[in-house]
Amino acid sequence: MNIYKKTQALLFFIYSLFIFSQSSIPVYTLPKIKSNITLPVSLPVSEINNLINQSVKGVLYEDQSYTDNNNDQFKVRVEKQGNIAIKALSNNRLMISVPLKVWAEKGYGTLGYYMYQDTNFNLIMNFITSLAATPDWKLSTKTTTAGFVWTQKPVLDYGKVKIPIASFIESVLKEQQNKFTTVIDQQIKSQFNLQPQLVMAWNQFSKPINVSQEYNTWLKISPQNTYMTPLQVFQDKIKTTVGIDLFSETFVGKMPLPTKDVTSIPNFVVRPDLQNIFNLQTTANISFDEATKIARQQFLNKEFPLNSEKNKVKVDDIKVYGEKENIVIEVKTQGGVTGTAFIKGKPAYDVQGHKIVLTQTDFNLKTKNFFQKALTVLFEGTIRKMIEKDYGIPLMDIENSSKKSLMESFNKEYYKGIRLQGNVIELKPTQFLISESYITVVIDTKAQLQINISGLSF
Repeated sequence: MNIYKKTQALLFFIYSLFIFSQSSIPVYTLPKIKSNITLPVSLPVSEINNLINQSVKGVLYEDQSYTDNNNDQFKVRVEKQGNIAIKALSNNRLMISVPLKVWAEKGYGTLGYYMYQDTNFNLIMNFITSLAATPDWKLSTKTTTAGFVWTQKPVLDYGKVKIPIASFIESVLKEQQNKFTTVIDQQIKSQFNLQPQLVMAWNQFSKPINVSQEYNTWLKISPQNTYMTPLQVFQDKIKTTVGIDLFSETFVGKMPLPTKDVTSIPNFVVRPDLQNIFNLQTTANISFDEATKIARQQFLNKEFPLNSEKNKVKVDDIKVYGEKENIVIEVKTQGGVTGTAFIKGKPAYDVQGHKIVLTQTDFNLKTKNFFQKALTVLFEGTIRKMIEKDYGIPLMDIENSSKKSLMESFNKEYYKGIRLQGNVIELKPTQFLISESYITVVIDTKAQLQINISGLSF
């Protein structure tokens, strides 16, 4: 699985959150909802190790001539032996240790007469690499040499003459080691450049998607700003947190114009203070037909006394609908007061009851009986108290469904190598948007999410 596919998986995951959030879409244009997501990202140090192992392999250097280098009578072959090891250091650095197998042959003599002796030995070549992310979505490294570790310094044994050749080997290795620092930096920079893949995924992600054929409804997600915390190197992983600002828009009846394709993703802004807890806004919708059904189940045919048990009022019918920013409950009664009462109020969330209730209510009564108007004050107090106390649109099922769906999205492997782990900390309705046919519930969610990346292919 290459980085492009894994990047697509990440953006598809973000998109899927909003598909869920619009799961019951009304036949009107929803307001634009702004959300922000923060995604802690964990990249195993082993992935850097895999890349360097693939970049540095085989014979690293070979000198097959006795007569070059001022007739040094010296041949050498340097090969990588085994896997390169990486160890985390302080200050966002890595120690890269390359095990080497060296074969060397040296001639001893003069005037064209030489005795040759060869030897094999091992050593470890060390590098130190400093890591940083550049704003254009690349991983930048600065690698420097850190010397050698000899298991045993090589000596050629000609019997009575023993010639140490460590100095010959070191001069060769130092030259090659300086070249390897450039190779390591170039390989990491080229392989960990996410900009081209992000551009493709970003443009695909921003296209309008038909999420409801029944209502001809389109969802458009517009990524905005991006943020990233500085990289942190730990013993076995490299960690950072990515932040994304998003707008979610829903259109009904006609596909919106797609956002113009971008040729580059906005550079991220370094934000050391990005929190692991992020806020996400989703929406759910309740039709006024459903709100009316709930009200009729609660109050239809219910009787309540006014000034005596003999003087009762019976609820004949009840209807719920919207008026600008208010919910109106229209109650038809007969008995002690025959007429139509209108109770208008602003929707609010009852935390204890997990339901929508009315606050700041206004009352109006229409009746043809002039004498019944004298009971208006008494009737108003009774029916307003009843509505405010007993009426409510339950949201527990919506809250539970929202939490369940988010938890399922937060804890799964979208593609092999990208695993998500997360938790919903708090989920609470905070706003109610009134349209002709629907109450749109805006749900604020606090959550934590971790993205673990492994098994990258280069």
